[in-house]
Amino acid sequence: MADNPVRRGWLGHLTRRSVLAGAVAGAAALPAVAAGSTAALATPSSAAVPGLRTARATGTTHRVTMYAEALPGGLYGYGLAPGEATIPGPLLEIVEGDTLEITLVNTTNQRLSIHPHGVDYDVFSDGSAFNDSFNEPGETRTYVWHTRERTTSAGRAWLPGSAGYWHYHDHAYGDHGTQGLQKGLYGGLIVRRKGDVLPDKTFVVVFNDMTINNKMAPETPMFDAVLGERVEWLCIGHGSVDHTFHLHAHRWADNRTGYLDGPNDPTLAVDNKDLNPGSSFGFQVIAGEGVGPGAWMYHCHVQFHSDGGMSGVFLVRNEDGSIPDHAQEAIDRYHAGHGGHVGHSGHGG
Repeated sequence: MADNPVRRGWLGHLTRRSVLAGAVAGAAALPAVAAGSTAALATPSSAAVPGLRTARATGTTHRVTMYAEALPGGLYGYGLAPGEATIPGPLLEIVEGDTLEITLVNTTNQRLSIHPHGVDYDVFSDGSAFNDSFNEPGETRTYVWHTRERTTSAGRAWLPGSAGYWHYHDHAYGDHGTQGLQKGLYGGLIVRRKGDVLPDKTFVVVFNDMTINNKMAPETPMFDAVLGERVEWLCIGHGSVDHTFHLHAHRWADNRTGYLDGPNDPTLAVDNKDLNPGSSFGFQVIAGEGVGPGAWMYHCHVQFHSDGGMSGVFLVRNEDGSIPDHAQEAIDRYHAGHGGHVGHSGHGG
């Protein structure tokens, strides 16, 4: 099973985790708005955020085909091509004002669907058995998701738009998609607001019952970045167990983006946040800022959850891309004792 939950930068370095959605609106072929796209999401510089690449809206409809497939071990996943299903599924990403049409090909022998959080859709794209919106085994079906900017009207307060760190998942395998979620049918969805700062990398972390991306330590994902890179985390909760997400040595603003709007922004900084079933949040940090390169843990801070295998490694490499000696030693301890607590001595011995 392919498993690479890192989506590298916005300058054309695509991985199978990325989504390159082809534009279908308008007479001319427009750039894609999805992970890995440069032209539609990034500008060389921005008047609002000088020197940083930022998101810009195109008002475009984008189309992508996804395949639901059976995987080894009784698992299932979504992929962008036959044989490329992963857990989590591909990271989907657009800008407010854009529309995403997803043609889902069900190659399995189970009833399943794709249901989004945070965007607009009609009952036929709900992805639920309740609305008769799903794929039978072998069936192909198109789901349409719309996004919108913040709005107001006379006598009404401002209403939120679609921008946020969201997710999608099956809602038909089992009464409410329960079996589909347990078996890996889920993925990340990001809706940018025009002007949002773009990251160099995005990591998708899903706390699903007592697993991380359907794995337990020491098999959980190891995410890595180079010192100074702008790294984005998309954290998603699934299953029936409450969690918290903690990232060592890094903190973020507890708001929509994870960064402050200016020097007088009173938003609190956090490094630990609830991550419960159905919830999601995201944030950006500068890898190793103020703390240097090294191997840093991310984990559930419910203690018996982390003891049970809900922990992983965030590797911050040296500026030249090499791994610090002390980081390699920490990684070795993690693989030997699920976090370094070999023999429960606290010192790896």
